[in-house]
Amino acid sequence: MNKDKIWLSSPHMGGNEQKFVNEAFEQNWVAPLGPNVNGFEEDIKNYLFKESGKEGAVAALSSGTAALHLALIMIGVKAGDEVLCQSMTFAASANPIAYLGATPIFIDSEEETLNLCPNQLRIAIEDRISKRKKPKAIIAVHLYGMPYQVEKINEIAQEFDIPVIEDAAEALGSTYKGGKCGTFAEYAILSFNGNKIITTSGGGALIAKSQTNKEKAVFLATQARDAAPHYQHSEIGYNYRLSNISAGIGRGQMQVIDSRVSARRQMHDFYVDLFSEIEGVKVFEAPNKDYFANHWLSVITIDENKTGGINREDLRLHLENLNIESRPLWKPMHMQPVFEDAAFYGTGVAEQLFKNGLCLPSGSNLTEEERNRIKSGILSCFSNRS
Repeated sequence: MNKDKIWLSSPHMGGNEQKFVNEAFEQNWVAPLGPNVNGFEEDIKNYLFKESGKEGAVAALSSGTAALHLALIMIGVKAGDEVLCQSMTFAASANPIAYLGATPIFIDSEEETLNLCPNQLRIAIEDRISKRKKPKAIIAVHLYGMPYQVEKINEIAQEFDIPVIEDAAEALGSTYKGGKCGTFAEYAILSFNGNKIITTSGGGALIAKSQTNKEKAVFLATQARDAAPHYQHSEIGYNYRLSNISAGIGRGQMQVIDSRVSARRQMHDFYVDLFSEIEGVKVFEAPNKDYFANHWLSVITIDENKTGGINREDLRLHLENLNIESRPLWKPMHMQPVFEDAAFYGTGVAEQLFKNGLCLPSGSNLTEEERNRIKSGILSCFSNRS
């Protein structure tokens, strides 16, 4: 195995990140505030809201997890409350519920978008209310950059007067009916982790509907320090602000966001073409033209009954032997040991997706040579079918 590793999703710099970082050093703005933080927030705000006519404000934070934690606090989630959460997602979607001493209630996926199932969501809400446990919030995830069923989820949320938190950690650049993901709920969160569509090394953002709510979130994110000449605190605060250095990376990344989305979508098309004649493999695609996915990660599902016995794990291990990274879909939260006692509402869709689904290399910086290696590796695996 002497060839360089092909990663699932690696950072991709655009060129101007260093300029913004150098400016921070030259001006000695290395603290978790400064011109880059302000500029990065404005860049994200313009990208999300400028063409929509919607109002919104952005707080740059240390991670998407921090943003979700603050969103739950802003909504008023407290110990003993219940929060509905998509089960098929990364643990960071659910962990902040536990931070607050609240209880996660997990909801199954539907097959069209792999996201929160509206039918199971309704069943869960009605059942929890019948038990006198009305949920305090709904966490809906745009999984792998595919928008969830925004209108259906929001209609149910409004019917029962339960606020939605939009987990758009994987979905910057995705749209639903022309609206940008991150603008559909009272609060939304973004992630700029090293493997995301753009990165600040580590970091995230909280999207709020109003400047007032953004300012309250920033107050909590900076240790909730009261307006006084001395250090005075009337509320519990957190150290969640993004550094000016990291925000400088983000400013450079925002200049190339459109090209990064385009490149990821081209990788998705590459897989559609590659698997078009391989029976039993389905490339996950948007249900219709209302959905525009950034295809942060390209996803396939494998039916071993149609592939001659080759399953998801066979392909993953075959690629691993060729120094090509691929990963199973997120293991659903209700299957995780840490949440084994949590309630779950579903029909087994998420379990099947986890069993049969695989994420393939999707980076915007993959070269033609690397794509050829991926293609050869996949074809060689399926040529061995029985």
